[in-house]
Amino acid sequence: MTRDPGPTPPSERITSLDALRGFALLGILVINVRVFSMPEQTLLNPNVYGDFTGLNYWTWFLGHVFAQSKFITIFSALFGAGVLMFIESKEEKGQDAVRLHLRRTAVLIAVGLLHAYLLWYGDILVAYGFTGIFLLFVRDLDARRLAGLAGIFLLFIPAIELFAAVSIGGEALAGQWLPSEAAIRQELAAYRGGWLDQMSHRVDSSFQRQTSGFIGSSFWRVGGVMLLGMALYKRGVLTGERSTAFYRRLVAGGAVGVGIVVAGVAYIEANDWSAGAALYWRQFNYVGSLLVAGGYVGLVTLFVRWRGEGVVTRALAAVGRTAFTNYLLQTVIATTIFYGHGFGLFGYVSRVEAMGIVVGIWAVQIVLSVVWLRYFRFGPVEWVWRTLTYGEAQPMRLGN
Repeated sequence: MTRDPGPTPPSERITSLDALRGFALLGILVINVRVFSMPEQTLLNPNVYGDFTGLNYWTWFLGHVFAQSKFITIFSALFGAGVLMFIESKEEKGQDAVRLHLRRTAVLIAVGLLHAYLLWYGDILVAYGFTGIFLLFVRDLDARRLAGLAGIFLLFIPAIELFAAVSIGGEALAGQWLPSEAAIRQELAAYRGGWLDQMSHRVDSSFQRQTSGFIGSSFWRVGGVMLLGMALYKRGVLTGERSTAFYRRLVAGGAVGVGIVVAGVAYIEANDWSAGAALYWRQFNYVGSLLVAGGYVGLVTLFVRWRGEGVVTRALAAVGRTAFTNYLLQTVIATTIFYGHGFGLFGYVSRVEAMGIVVGIWAVQIVLSVVWLRYFRFGPVEWVWRTLTYGEAQPMRLGN
């Protein structure tokens, strides 16, 4: 292992981790494109806006079953594992790991705030940054205690939502489930307008997500998954150290998760997409997504074992190594396509057409990532992140 005090060099990276991160980053766009291209509330209730029949329905269905909350779960678990890996690496080199982690996190939060308020309200970096600070206080727990704490965190949201469903009913979610036509028209006008016009929605939505939304929801889900990721890292799951049989069991669990999510769709449709059934419906995907995400971890890990030097593995790993850059690049490309300062397609694109755009963005990101890493150690945003973390310019070109 290197004793270089700087970032981990490419030669010491774990391919399965990078491939998992790239797989998750690409998959996240399948869901994010819904709110890049349509009003925000369609993510909660797909009936709010746009055609919801035929191929558009099946595009939503497949995305809901196989993507929604699944890829962000993997990404969050890897972030939790990454916190441990970073701290362990710095401590092995005799560096002040906590100070470096806090500097690294401060940069992440700063970039996230710029991302949220200048480009897109759906930013996840701010939530990751503040949750990452909390992880410092539990990093020394063993895997079993981390998993137990993760369970407590992950139970918080279902407990609150089910209590609301029983005590209040559909009224607890009615305003979000069926927003007014005026609110939909206002959001359409904002994002079909110029950059300043968009601020009327983006600032309010970003602030809500980073305050009440973070305290009441995302901290618990994101934090729970990060804690689980730390536990899985300590058990060697995310680093590909477990047996082939173990990863096959994860895949089997993923199949069970798919069944749970599909059952949820059947449930909400049997209740005519009513607000009264919505809080119950959400629990199917909440639970199922954890199992499906685990199934994906098993699939990708097994695939990397089988084709560790193959084209697909190398492509996914390249995207994973430049995930910070690619996450922001997805926003830049998507907002240029959909928002009024670009091509102004917001609200005009069907779900099927939006998925076609997703595939196009994937192609661009995969090619750019592979080509970039032939010449450079890090993605451009990763380089800035590392440079600000260590307080000195990091070598960028390979061979330097």
